[in-house]
Amino acid sequence: MTRIRVVTDSAADLDKAVAADHGVSVVHLDVRLGDFGPDVTSTWSPQEFWKRSAEIVQLPETSAPSPGAFKETFSALADDGAEGIVCVTLSSKLSATYQAAVIGAEGVAGRIRVRVVDSLLATMAEGLVVLDAVTAAEAGGDLEAVAAAAMASRDRVGLYGAIDSLDNLRKGGRLGSAQALLGGLLEIKPVLEIRDGTLELESRPRTRSRSFEYLASKAREAGDLERLVVVHAAASDVDSFVELLAASFPRERISVGWLGPVIGTHVGQGTIAVAEQRRSPSMR
Repeated sequence: MTRIRVVTDSAADLDKAVAADHGVSVVHLDVRLGDFGPDVTSTWSPQEFWKRSAEIVQLPETSAPSPGAFKETFSALADDGAEGIVCVTLSSKLSATYQAAVIGAEGVAGRIRVRVVDSLLATMAEGLVVLDAVTAAEAGGDLEAVAAAAMASRDRVGLYGAIDSLDNLRKGGRLGSAQALLGGLLEIKPVLEIRDGTLELESRPRTRSRSFEYLASKAREAGDLERLVVVHAAASDVDSFVELLAASFPRERISVGWLGPVIGTHVGQGTIAVAEQRRSPSMR
């Protein structure tokens, strides 16, 4: 077991098996869907969440974990022999999760050292930062080295998403500075970007196929990539999009996963997002 343990939140959409294999603890944001509360939704797979979402009229709702949830997780790791903890969270500009983790860390300050890293990202872009922190921890890095690896990683990651409908974003008010433009954008298939931790409008294609082409072009423009990850919210056309990417990148280098309920709640079913991680200069 590594001396430094890594914690993240469920917005990172980290595969459960991957998290378990690397000893990553995941603190869940609360998700409510109709009559189903977080005690139930936290047990669902993304596939189950999207199946239920299609059957229930009400939009899902999310809220940040409590500081107590982070404190409990940090305490359990201290009890398990951890010497330090690096906690990578969802962007502080999208959620109060980062602040909750900071308060939780303050609550265990007398027991164990915790560094909370604001990923300024979401979904598997955040997950890539987590994986780089894990790599540093498994290589024997100390607390500061693991935290530094996470912060260096976030500077190499971009996240773009093709949204099928703006309904969820309009109702949730999460579209950053482009929120005021929504009235005139409802007939487009926009591409959004996480920019400096905030969700922003990147492009305004009018068809789904053009939004896919734009996403693929952003991946090509990113240059030499270490990782390329596609996540989707029960999008029936995800295979077509992956084939489009495969025209420029070897198919075996493209990972495909599910967009989970935390971010999915706000961007809606049908969304396809791409997390791009550029190689570090030392790897070129």
